[in-house]
Amino acid sequence: MESESEPYVRLASLRQLHEVMADMNTARSLADTLQTVANGVVTALGYELACVNLVRPDGDLVVAAFAGNQAAEALITGRVGSRESWERRLSMGETWGDLVFIPHTEGWVLDDDDVPQWYTDGPAPRFEDEWHPSDRLFAPMYTPGVQGGQCGELIGVLSVDRPRNGRRPGAWGREALQMYTFQAAIAISNARLRANMQRALVRLEREQQALRASEESFRQAFEYAPSGMAIAEMGGDQHGRILRTNDALCRLLGRPASAMRRYAFSDLVHPEDIGTLLRTSAEGGRAELRLGRRDGTYVWVSLRNSVVADAADGPRFLLTHVEDIEERKRRELQLAHRASHDSLTGLPNSAELRSRLSSRLCQRPTHTGALEPVDAAFGHPAFDANGHGFDFRQGGTEAFAAFDHHVHTVAPEGERDDGTKGLAVLFCDLDGFKSINDRFGHNAGDAVLIEVARRLSQCVRDGDTVARLGGDEFVILADGLGKADAADLAVRLRNEIIQPIRAEGRAVRVGASFGIGWAHCGMTADEVLKSADERMYVEKRSRPKQHRRAG
Repeated sequence: MESESEPYVRLASLRQLHEVMADMNTARSLADTLQTVANGVVTALGYELACVNLVRPDGDLVVAAFAGNQAAEALITGRVGSRESWERRLSMGETWGDLVFIPHTEGWVLDDDDVPQWYTDGPAPRFEDEWHPSDRLFAPMYTPGVQGGQCGELIGVLSVDRPRNGRRPGAWGREALQMYTFQAAIAISNARLRANMQRALVRLEREQQALRASEESFRQAFEYAPSGMAIAEMGGDQHGRILRTNDALCRLLGRPASAMRRYAFSDLVHPEDIGTLLRTSAEGGRAELRLGRRDGTYVWVSLRNSVVADAADGPRFLLTHVEDIEERKRRELQLAHRASHDSLTGLPNSAELRSRLSSRLCQRPTHTGALEPVDAAFGHPAFDANGHGFDFRQGGTEAFAAFDHHVHTVAPEGERDDGTKGLAVLFCDLDGFKSINDRFGHNAGDAVLIEVARRLSQCVRDGDTVARLGGDEFVILADGLGKADAADLAVRLRNEIIQPIRAEGRAVRVGASFGIGWAHCGMTADEVLKSADERMYVEKRSRPKQHRRAG
């Protein structure tokens, strides 16, 4: 659960982080990858400064990339810090998962070591989690293991500074930085691997006399790659059949090399991802999809293709790089779920409710280069029951199908049930909930909210949405109901809610007031919810106060 001081996690920020991670894997060279890693911290993670310290062959670390300040970049890029000094830093301070944080109260002992650094003095923090100019935050990068674990050797350290919000990162910020660092380590390892493989391929083309040595170099790069590799046939009747795999891919899928040669990737991909695989081009194609393991489970991988060419006959083989991204996908799903669901009840939150409701409600667009259908008498758009427009200014009925692929949401009309089935929006407000909080405490109130959420979820159909709007307000979206159906559903839900609830060792009761609104195209989500909310208050005021809850 995010703390109250954590910023609201929006899906837009997750998409931006995902795009930056994708950019790391598409950089053309190791230098571009390192600079992309540094730039990504500044553009996506909310820090003003970022430095990539890369381990050299002799073990010391060199400042290989910097982002955020040109003056600091010119000052320290290319400078070297000893491995001993870096190991000292990584063993100090506070451990935040895989991160190392050294507060300014301890970092002064590092001012005179040989690690290239920048810092400025500043006033003491005004509050507990305020960032001090001399605070230091390091994210070590390790070579990835077969299953994505950070269990390999150190390849570098990512240093970040000056959070834009002026605070030490909270739980989500730390998790995002760790996930980003994990992907950066993979990107750097893969950039090195690609560089080695490209050099091997150049030698194959330019040095025919050194063919044997070049083949051995390629073999080692293929066999000992930290992530999965495969060679498949290209063209002909056997196009796509796997010819060779490395140990990493065999271990990832739990299949021996001899069995892998019986398959193509199209045989191993999850049925839902076959379209993604088929849309992936052979040369330079990249896709994220699921491959089947021997035990029947599936693992998320990033699959990237390149062509191994023959100088005389043209492309002959397809080289496929398979990277395990299961952990990253799991974290993405967790973060996305946390952003769209209520942390207490697990129900969809207000933002997710509005998103689901908006997806059902089309708005009448104004078409560029074509007249919007207008009612000549009133000067506003005119539409028929099927969503077709008519421009009466033209003296005729010129229709266009603006929403051919959308099934319009309609609402029952009048007070009586006319048989129309629509999207019912039931706005639920608990009666007597505040008194439970006041008398027994917020833990009891939370227990009531959790139980109410459970009862509401059990009483609706599969496909209906139960969401927590906030506080003690809930909303139910139920499609395909008539007026009588919606009224009956509200009664059943109210009867479930008024049953006694165990909270903090005692039985308590709450009542519920329901307002039934109807969604139809042309309305916004807020307009639909406001309509249901107003009906709920009408229903609440119509009942005597003593009858609003069961006791």
